[in-house]
Amino acid sequence: MTFRPLHDRVLVRRVEAEEKTAGGIIIPDTAKEKPQEGEVISVGSGTKAEDGSVTPLDVKAGDRILFGKWSGTEVRLNGEDLLIMKESDILGIVG
Repeated sequence: MTFRPLHDRVLVRRVEAEEKTAGGIIIPDTAKEKPQEGEVISVGSGTKAEDGSVTPLDVKAGDRILFGKWSGTEVRLNGEDLLIMKESDILGIVG
């Protein structure tokens, strides 16, 4: 199944969280917070203005991004847990 987000929405795959702290302590799954970093899988065509012009999104497929803790809607596509969010939920691109 293929999926293409509409308008200003972005499909994101979360980046796995670290399993150890900097001091070497292993973090159990129950104590891990969901990561706020992800990789853009696909993007919509952009926002449409009232005059019909389309403004493309600043992010593109392959970008690593940071997003808010409660951003997006979790979906399951092809057996994989992904997020769909608006571009405005994205805090920035990791360089």
